[in-house]
Amino acid sequence: MISRISALFAAIAFAATLAVSPMAQAQAPADAASAAAADVAPAAEATPAAVPAAAKKEENPYGLMHTLSHGDLVSKGVLGLLLIMSMGSWYILFTKLWDTTKLSNEAKEVRATFFKKASLAEGVKGLNETGAFRYIAQSAIEASEHHEGALTENIDHNTWVTMNIDRAVSEVQARVQGGLGFLATVGSTSPFIGLFGTVWGILQALTAIGVAGQASIDKVAGPVGEALIMTAIGLAVAVPAVLGYNWLVNRNKAVVAQVRAFAGDLHGVLMGNRQVKR
Repeated sequence: MISRISALFAAIAFAATLAVSPMAQAQAPADAASAAAADVAPAAEATPAAVPAAAKKEENPYGLMHTLSHGDLVSKGVLGLLLIMSMGSWYILFTKLWDTTKLSNEAKEVRATFFKKASLAEGVKGLNETGAFRYIAQSAIEASEHHEGALTENIDHNTWVTMNIDRAVSEVQARVQGGLGFLATVGSTSPFIGLFGTVWGILQALTAIGVAGQASIDKVAGPVGEALIMTAIGLAVAVPAVLGYNWLVNRNKAVVAQVRAFAGDLHGVLMGNRQVKR
């Protein structure tokens, strides 16, 4: 009887053990999940604060502004010289474009109205007082009316008038072509000035790397990249100057051709009628 009771208690204890084990196993994952959630919560709270720091844009250490702020006197002098050359080129381009456009429009108006006047005096009065065509007309008329002097008397009237008209046209042409020499100089020298800045920058960069004793890619790429900016700026200054020079040369040829045509017609009128009616 006692043995049966002992066996019954042993069976009950074994069953209780089996019932408690699944509960312990289920409680362990729950505790682990709670611990993981507790660990994730601080990380989630820290993420919003870390995002702005990561999203903040870092300053480019290899750009033009860095070169200006950390460059030496030679580098800044090269950049200043290229800036002056660029500003001068654009100034000449715009002013000469305005001058040639104005002269071309004046030439069309003169060709349409000047030779339809009753006399040269009326034609001259209708011209712009500061214009090139009035200057040529006045020079030609004065040469036709005043052929005086001990030496100039040996020159015949036709040659004398022709000389004065050609001289006036040459002066107009010189004014029109003013500034083209500067464009040619900028177009031919600015790449070499930028190249000089590049060579100087690379020299300074290699010297600094040699003193520091570090030749990693970040120590080499930055200074060399900054130095190459000089060459790019030199080319950016040269290209508009060369294109503008060629463009203005072609425009000047067309405008000067119109001026010479007017001068030729005026010479023919003066040879046919020496006296200018007032």
